[in-house]
Amino acid sequence: MKELSLNVLDITKNSVKARATLIHISLVEVGSLLTLTITDNGCGMKPEVLETVMNPFYTTRTTRKVGMGIPLLMLAAEQTGGGVTIVSRHEEEFPDDHGTTVTATFHTDHIDFTPIGDMVSTMETLIMGSPDIDFAYLHDRNGARVELDTRQLREVLGDVPLDSYEVVQWIGDFLREQYSAE
Repeated sequence: MKELSLNVLDITKNSVKARATLIHISLVEVGSLLTLTITDNGCGMKPEVLETVMNPFYTTRTTRKVGMGIPLLMLAAEQTGGGVTIVSRHEEEFPDDHGTTVTATFHTDHIDFTPIGDMVSTMETLIMGSPDIDFAYLHDRNGARVELDTRQLREVLGDVPLDSYEVVQWIGDFLREQYSAE
């Protein structure tokens, strides 16, 4: 993928399919190290699935025989000298504390670092596509923070759906304003 924001979109779609109700997306930059973490409270993966998820020839989809999301994220991280870890707790074994965390590290000063891309559009797309799911977004750029938590928006908006045009437009403007303030 040409931008990490597309990886975030792809990985987060897996969280949505895993019936997550809350997805945390975090990008933390310290010096030239970027750590991307996506954590959900979805159904999690059984150990045998977790062992194969990094294989491009494994997918849960029925529409095609390969799953490239995690392998492409791994490639993007490893080509900079970083890596990917996945921790998952399946709901059958952990009924009260299940979900998955994908963590990828990147060295941003490496010539092969994939640009982060348009995280504002990624967040807008995720919220429009899954308005009933809560998203907590944080991008910490060496201490300058961009944040959005849809749980806070729901408290203010009440019954107004998050995927309404005005709300999505406000979310995009709110995030862009934070990025431009840095």
